[in-house]
Amino acid sequence: MFKHTGKSRRLKHNLGIASLLSFVAGIVNVAGFLAVLKLTTNVTGHFAFFVDEVFKLNFVQSLYYGLYIFFFFLGSFVSNLMVESILRRNEKYVYAIPTIIESFILIVIALSGQFLVITYPDILAFILLFAMGLQNSLVTKISNATVRTTHLTGLFTDLGIELSQLFFYKEKEQRKKLFASIKLRLMIIHFFFLGGVLAGVFYSYIQLHVLLIAGGALLAGIVFDGIKMKYLLLKRRMRG
Repeated sequence: MFKHTGKSRRLKHNLGIASLLSFVAGIVNVAGFLAVLKLTTNVTGHFAFFVDEVFKLNFVQSLYYGLYIFFFFLGSFVSNLMVESILRRNEKYVYAIPTIIESFILIVIALSGQFLVITYPDILAFILLFAMGLQNSLVTKISNATVRTTHLTGLFTDLGIELSQLFFYKEKEQRKKLFASIKLRLMIIHFFFLGGVLAGVFYSYIQLHVLLIAGGALLAGIVFDGIKMKYLLLKRRMRG
């Protein structure tokens, strides 16, 4: 699901990466909010608060909201910078490395984040927003903008449009594409919700250590994908 790009990418690859990354985003969304009462997977709300604070002339507070937006942007920028740089050296690991970095960030925050909650809550929000910007850029790039996993606004918009189109699109090929797209949207929503519920249930017991589940899930996804690719290559060689 991490290695297939372009014409070789199929719905099953997008379903795999969508389920994994939306699950991770759901955990980060809830755990981040419970820890610092800030949105840590998207910047739409932060932009509204930023404008509000500017109009109130609360420039210090508006700066913080501006930094939330900036760190999400920075994560996206760094993610694609890495992808483009790695593509020119070793295409084999192009999407694995940014995912490993995201996993590392989440694990470090899981182990040390409680200190930041008490002393520097805004820095914690900056780091999680950076990680989610990293993830959103990565999945957008690998899926050709088909999959978005860190927020649901656009997903529900697209889902509403596609469900309404079922009343009008009657050709078999059109309906096949619609059902595939609807399945993908529902998969993302389902796993985002699942990750959020899991984080909500376990946060009261283990606090930010719940992010270990998110970081571990990313690493498990990379390992599984690598093993699967080696198995398929071995299978093709045996057939040849």
